[in-house]
Amino acid sequence: MRAPLSALALLAAAASPALASSEAEAAAKPGLLDPHLGLMTWTIIVFVLLMLGLKKFAFGPILEAVAGRERAITDAMAAAERDRAEAAKLIAEQKAAIEAARGEAQRYIAEGRATAEQMRNELLEQARKQQAELIDNAQKSIEAEKAKAIADLRREAVDLALAGAGKLIGQKLDAAADRQMVEQYLASLGGK
Repeated sequence: MRAPLSALALLAAAASPALASSEAEAAAKPGLLDPHLGLMTWTIIVFVLLMLGLKKFAFGPILEAVAGRERAITDAMAAAERDRAEAAKLIAEQKAAIEAARGEAQRYIAEGRATAEQMRNELLEQARKQQAELIDNAQKSIEAEKAKAIADLRREAVDLALAGAGKLIGQKLDAAADRQMVEQYLASLGGK
């Protein structure tokens, strides 16, 4: 781009002495900047040949280099746009994965709470059952001990009654028969 402008500037500089030739002829003293038709012709011919040579050998590679640089910049911009779009896509995927993980974590927390509540209820129910069993066993044990204590008291009462009756009568009573008779009597009293 600079070469055509510089060539145009040289052409203007070369043409300006030709325009000023009328003034130079008036002075009639040949100077360094006086227009010479032969010199101007050869300058224009050399300039045109130089421009043709530059066009054939220099401008093509220069323009190719400029076009290549433009293509490289365009490709780099397109690659940057693709990378930006891919990064945006990856960010969206990561956000979706984070939201999915967050939802899954919430689901696990809810399941954990439900499981903990269920285990708590099961443990409470099990504790209630064990408590009921312990109370039932304790009641049965108490009833058994009570029955045993009553039986012991009856036996002791029979022994005391027989001993007292034996002293009153003054003789030894038949322990087995008398014991049975007193036990039947006490049993009949216990039933009332």
